[in-house]
Formats: sequence, C-alpha cells, structure tokens
Amino acid sequence: MSKRIYNFSAGPGTLPVDVLEQASRDIVNFQETGMGLIEMSHRSKEFMAVAAETENLLRELMEIPDNYKVLFLQGGASSQFFMIPMNLLGAGKKATHLNTGTWAKKAIKEAKLFGDIDVAYSSEEQKFNRVPTSDEYSVAADSEYLYMVSNNTIYGTQFSEFPETDKMLVCDMSSDILSRRIDVSKFGLIFAGAQKNMGPAGVTVVIIREDLLDRTPESVPTMLRYKTHADKDSMFNTPPCFAIYAVGEVLKWLKKQGGVAAMEEINKEKAGLLYSAIDGSDFYRGHAEKDSRSLMNIPFNLPTPELEAKFIAEAASLGFNGLKGHRSIGGCRASIYNAFPRQGVVDLVAFMAEFEKKNS
Repeated sequence: MSKRIYNFSAGPGTLPVDVLEQASRDIVNFQETGMGLIEMSHRSKEFMAVAAETENLLRELMEIPDNYKVLFLQGGASSQFFMIPMNLLGAGKKATHLNTGTWAKKAIKEAKLFGDIDVAYSSEEQKFNRVPTSDEYSVAADSEYLYMVSNNTIYGTQFSEFPETDKMLVCDMSSDILSRRIDVSKFGLIFAGAQKNMGPAGVTVVIIREDLLDRTPESVPTMLRYKTHADKDSMFNTPPCFAIYAVGEVLKWLKKQGGVAAMEEINKEKAGLLYSAIDGSDFYRGHAEKDSRSLMNIPFNLPTPELEAKFIAEAASLGFNGLKGHRSIGGCRASIYNAFPRQGVVDLVAFMAEFEKKNS
C-alpha cells in the first residue's frame, strides 16, 4: 500500500484509516454473510441493524432529544435548500436568512421560490470574511424561522456561538457537525451532508423536531415530505446504504476518540497551530476576521498569485494534497476536519515556514 498523503480537501474530506480499512473488508464480505455490504438488501436484518446503530450513535454523540427524528436522505445538502421551505413555510409565510457565504446564498435563492424571504444580514460586499454578531441583525417578528450556515467552507468563517432568538433556528451544519458540542434543542431542524465530517458523499442527515413533520402543505410531493421518511425510518425507498454504513463506522471511531467534547478540544488545538503560523508571519494572510474564524476550513493568501501557485505545487509534491483555494477567492485553503491528523497540521506549518524562508 502506498503511503497516505495529507488530504486537506474541503470535501469529500479525509476519513479515519481505521474506517477505510474496515469498509474495505465489509464491502466484500459483511459480517461473514458471504456477501458484500453494498449488495445486501436494505431490508435485511443485517442492514436494518446497521441503520439503527448509526442513528443511535448519532443520538448519543450529539445528545439528540427524544422528540427529534433522525433522517438519512439523498439528494445532497443542496436539496435541503428547497425541502426546508417546501415543508416549513407554505404560501405567504416568511423566513429570515443570514447570508454568510456561497451556500447560504444558494439557500436564499431556493427559499424565495416558496415564501417571503428576509435577508437580515449579508457580508457579501466584504467577500464573506465574517459572520455577524447578534446585534447586527434582527429577525422579522412574523418569520417562521431563522436560517443560518454554521460554518462556511469557502471563506473559512464560523459562528462560535449560535443566535439567541425566540424564533426557531434552522441550520446547515454540513461542514462542522460533530466537531463541537451543540444544544440540539435550540434548533427546529439541523442538516448536514456527510462528506466532510461524517463519511462519504451520498447521504444527508436531517435532525428535525417531531412537531414540524405535520406542517407540510398538502401540495408537497410524497418524496419531498419529511414525514414520509420519518414514518418509515428512512426506508421509504432504498436509502444510500453504503454511505449510512460508513457514517456509522465514523461515529464508532469518534466515540473511541472520546466523543464530541474531546474532538472539540483536538480541533481547537489543530486550528490554533495553523492560525499561529499565519498570524506570526507577514508572508501569509488569513481571509476571515479573527472573531469569525473557522476551526474546520482555513483559507489564506501569499503575497502574489504566482507564489500561491508555487506553494500549492511544492506542497503537493511533498504529499500535502488539496490546498488550492476555492475558485471564488483563490489563494490556499487547508480543511482540517475531525479525521484530519494533528501531525498533518504540524508538518504543514513546518513546510510553510521553510517555504517563506526560501521565497521572502
């Protein structure tokens, strides 16, 4: 087996080696059944047990209250941009959105197809380099909910604290779910694509308060109703079996690391190492304002685009993969999700120091 490189990709992101090795065995012969996991019926007792264990682990690790349903859906997190307003708004109703990045902006566009959308805050003119403090926006009194994105992968910003409001919170946690402790009871709905912190692409987790299942207008198609999937434990149609299995394996790994509280401390340390290297240099420049910095995605620039291209190329030759920034802002970006090893950050910081010395 070739030596593993450091995968700084923003998504799909790196996965624990233990999980990959276990999956490689189970994909051929799952639990000595004589067949691989990906060819097994989703209604078999073996896979039903996998799905149940995955849900139970997620409930345990996130301390999800009993009055919330956990759904494993398809269509990517982007499908939630329209499913949420379809199910929770209805004609003539209003929702408030915070525009803090590309994915927030896409959600606003979709939501406007279904209701009256009030954009209470936007940092687009500042190239989304910050998230707001609670005194920088107000939630319309007649809004059904406040929609936000907890972590913005492209611009490297993150809400360190969630809004305090008497309105229901709806949150896209695709890129920082399970990276820190949260109080699920503060949210009406949380969703996350798996491919950054939970597993491979193919499944989107939705955590929804049960009372919201009955708010869906009758005009919404069967497959796009949350209640359809809640009533059938995500088995209304064939679910993304392998992706659900892989999420379960990642959750087992996370539990072995000490759970979300332990992972939060590890993430703070990893990000701190990289931010210290950026802040201690005039050569590197972070994109996000300090109070809005993400623990998951760290975009930064060098003095010139030419140096950035050279940095990315030399880094890749040494096994640092995926450091090219998103095309919308350029530069470099290091994504250091839960499964990204601390040693990879240490080694990147050392390379950054050596590159600066050679190119200043």
